[in-house]
Amino acid sequence: MWFKNIRFYRFTKPIDLTAVELEEKLAEHAFRSGTTFDRTRAGWVSPIGGEHEALTHVVGDYIMFCARKDEKLLPASVVNDVLAEKVAEIEQKQARKITRKEKAQLKDDVIAALLPRAFSRTRRIHAYLALKDNLLIINTSSASVAEDLSVLLRDSLGSLPIALPDVQHAPSDVMTRWLVKQKATEQFVINQDCELFNPLEDSNVIRCKGQDLGSEEIKAHLDAGKQVKKLGVIWNDTLSCVIAADLTITRLRFEDMILERAQEADAESEVQQFDQDFAIMTMEVSRFLKSFLAAFGGLTEA
Repeated sequence: MWFKNIRFYRFTKPIDLTAVELEEKLAEHAFRSGTTFDRTRAGWVSPIGGEHEALTHVVGDYIMFCARKDEKLLPASVVNDVLAEKVAEIEQKQARKITRKEKAQLKDDVIAALLPRAFSRTRRIHAYLALKDNLLIINTSSASVAEDLSVLLRDSLGSLPIALPDVQHAPSDVMTRWLVKQKATEQFVINQDCELFNPLEDSNVIRCKGQDLGSEEIKAHLDAGKQVKKLGVIWNDTLSCVIAADLTITRLRFEDMILERAQEADAESEVQQFDQDFAIMTMEVSRFLKSFLAAFGGLTEA
């Protein structure tokens, strides 16, 4: 399970939880199929998938788990169209305007009638605890998806003392300095993607992809006062990604030599291969995040 994005939290208190305890707590909130009238349904499933039942997978000081969320897709436009027909029909038959309260109840009835026929979308969100690093790492770039998982985890554990990472130096300032000097720090190398913004007018954005970021065009934007909001980088020749000013990591890609290392020992089963992939990935991500945080002056005090 190779992560493609990273949104992470740090624990504000040490993690006092064993893998066995986590498995037991997640089991109490395991995913269970609901009725056709449920709008959303969430719970924990095996991170490996398939017929596997364990809700956690442990390698060293890392524990992976996976949340599943099912949502019924019911567009507001569809609900409003059906509701409008119902309202018009009632008003015509009874020769009166229906009240706001009646309309609200009628809307609930329309939603209940449409839900059994609505399409479902299933989302699986993988995450893992990095116990020594004191981090919760989630495979998503979406703040709302990360929040869904953290809320479910908090419900399962009873409490979840986490906070988004806060660093000593503003990432936007640091990455702008990298781009101006055409030189990064902490084993980072500038790649070919960036997003620049005007700090005085946030909607004024320039997006560049597959472009020479040392060009006169980019220099002109920087001279005009634009700053870096996102920057593509390569780290230590082992992975590439795009770093956002809010410390979200997207388009994470591990280089072939890392992927091949996970294949060096011939896996005899799906679980063993998952184990090897997880071990290699977490080792690289742990090293990467240390450089990543150091590049911005390290974490501030909790």
